[in-house]
Amino acid sequence: MMFKRLSARSARLSVLLAASLLFAATPALPAPVSVVDDAGHTVTLAQPARRVLTLSPHTTELVFAAGGGDRIVGTVTYSDYPPAARDIPRVGDNKAFDLERIAAMKPDLAVVWRHGNAQGQLAVLAKLGIPVFYSDPRRLDQLPLTLERLGMLVGTADSAHRAATAYRQRLTALRQTYAGRPPVVVFYQVWEQPLMTLNGEHMVSDVMAACGGRNLFAAEALLVPTVSTEAVVAGNPEAIVTASMGATQASRPLVDLQHWKRWSGMTAVQRNNLFTIDGDLINRQGPRILDATEILCKQLDTARSRRPAGTR
Repeated sequence: MMFKRLSARSARLSVLLAASLLFAATPALPAPVSVVDDAGHTVTLAQPARRVLTLSPHTTELVFAAGGGDRIVGTVTYSDYPPAARDIPRVGDNKAFDLERIAAMKPDLAVVWRHGNAQGQLAVLAKLGIPVFYSDPRRLDQLPLTLERLGMLVGTADSAHRAATAYRQRLTALRQTYAGRPPVVVFYQVWEQPLMTLNGEHMVSDVMAACGGRNLFAAEALLVPTVSTEAVVAGNPEAIVTASMGATQASRPLVDLQHWKRWSGMTAVQRNNLFTIDGDLINRQGPRILDATEILCKQLDTARSRRPAGTR
């Protein structure tokens, strides 16, 4: 009798052991991931994305920085950083996509430029059933959050968190070094004909602020307003800044600041505070914006050093 009870108990233990081993050997199903993008939309995936489209140069840089570069299956013209991005198949440019090719790639996530991509084509992506993450960071502090959200979507949360932490530390150091210095009024020139600039909602304006700069046209209503030469001269900026040619090849020459020398009474001209920054650094809303910030901070320090004695 005792033998029968022991045998029954052993049989039950064997069943439980086998069940536990089977459970342990069964791989856990990927958990759904959900984040909020820069348009305020909730993006939910059944599992982390493995086939990603990046439809602007800056979103390509963001996904790479978040650790997901090997998941990008298609991108657009001028996505040239990091160097590995140059080998990714192209599906068009910012304004026009090859939608048939995109559909054939079967992406499970598209990371797009909210205001830089063609809205009609972005709507088609949604109709194709492709989840879309809209990227449009306006403040330097938003970028590390974007990195972490993208890391969650592509399954590289740890790498993205490390990148975000390094970014935050560098930004804090730049602000501690420069933000409290005497202010410099800056005119940022986007284009010459028509004369265009950026208002205070643009990330470049936040870059200026990190360096102790003040955007001459921060109060303008439009993100990229057209202004008059007379308004610039009347505002008398202490420095004028524009983007220079970087790795990206533009279809027409970038802005030159030499024409401002005709207004010799303007402080920026008198002190030769006419500065340029690599356009790929200052115009892309990716981690390299801190490279541009460091350059601008040094340029504004140069402007301070050129003030008359006793006014610095």
